[in-house]
Amino acid sequence: MTEKSHTQKTIAIIGGGPAGLMAAEILATAGMAVTIYDHKPSVGRKFLMAGRGGLNLTHSEDFEPFMQRYGSAAPNRLPAIQNFTPTQLRQWCEDLGQETFIGSSGRVFPKSLKASPLLRAWLERLNALGVTINLNHHWTGWDNDALTFTTPQGPITVKPDATLLALGGGSWAKLGSDGSWTELLKNKGIPVAPLRPSNSGFTVQWSDILKTRFAGQPLKTVTLSYGNQTIPGDMMITETGIEGGPVYALSSALRNDLDAEKPATLHIDLKPGLTPDAIRQKLSTPRGGQSFSTYLQKSLGLPPISINLLRECAGDCSAMGPDKLARILKALPLTVSGTASIDRAISTSGGVTFDSIDENYMLKKLPGIFVAGEMLDWEAPTGGYLLQACFSTAVAAANGILKHLK
Repeated sequence: MTEKSHTQKTIAIIGGGPAGLMAAEILATAGMAVTIYDHKPSVGRKFLMAGRGGLNLTHSEDFEPFMQRYGSAAPNRLPAIQNFTPTQLRQWCEDLGQETFIGSSGRVFPKSLKASPLLRAWLERLNALGVTINLNHHWTGWDNDALTFTTPQGPITVKPDATLLALGGGSWAKLGSDGSWTELLKNKGIPVAPLRPSNSGFTVQWSDILKTRFAGQPLKTVTLSYGNQTIPGDMMITETGIEGGPVYALSSALRNDLDAEKPATLHIDLKPGLTPDAIRQKLSTPRGGQSFSTYLQKSLGLPPISINLLRECAGDCSAMGPDKLARILKALPLTVSGTASIDRAISTSGGVTFDSIDENYMLKKLPGIFVAGEMLDWEAPTGGYLLQACFSTAVAAANGILKHLK
């Protein structure tokens, strides 16, 4: 580890997730004396959790549709992604010895499909650059211009030349991002949009039969539609509602309507591989003495979970003719009653508003204090877009700190 010179500028980074670690690397490479403070016993905990699903780093789609994933205001709010692109993120990963590949859906993963090898290599690089990591340090705000922390050894104060806040959003609190920073910033007059679940599940008022028999089972190869969005994939029936990729993709629109106290009914295509005419043809064969469930299993290959969901959402369909039943199977209405707990959401929307930071990601009301990552008020679907924005805003904020100090 390199020794820090007394003439070096000192940087405090609060939060040891992807944004904090990336900013630390850039600042230490530029010769800054960087210290990361994290209130957990280790860094990168949510990053490692993301790696359990294969660590989807970014996405390979063309840049214009890529940016549209962040919403209509993205080009103005997230120019950082134009300055640290998915291609640059892949190169950074490979420079750490972790080759990447593009999956069949266009998502980008490290070849190891794990976060731990990448994180180990990254921490070795940070150590070689002289970055100090102070664990079990819980940030409690400011004492005049000094940062205050509680530690196992007691309270401490730190007065760096610049500070980067990278404390994450408000989901998966046990991994570190508990959203407690919102009150600290509000007390300083910083506008913070309320943190809300994003890429989340939803509650459904299931019958006891569905809860007891099918909770924890996937509904495979379906298509979900809501508003003008139609998303294929697998969804999961939970004891309290629904989860899964297509649900997360629709979560922003569903959540916004629920928050506005509007009814939120999505539609499920239980047989996306068959046209309505094909379903009608298969249902025109006589049922004979078969039960309705057996008939649907044999004629359409519907599994028990789909048949019970049909009963749950449409009632007794056994007397329906082929035409009406085909329409129901292609657009089964499912009303969600609420958004699942924010702590179980993959990410959160809301946070420090973009109007409250300057072009260098510095808080206008608190010179020398910068913000990056999921603390900022942006939202994106899963598919690599979340991590990409965290990395890109960290690069932008780190470069902003360098400009500020010069």
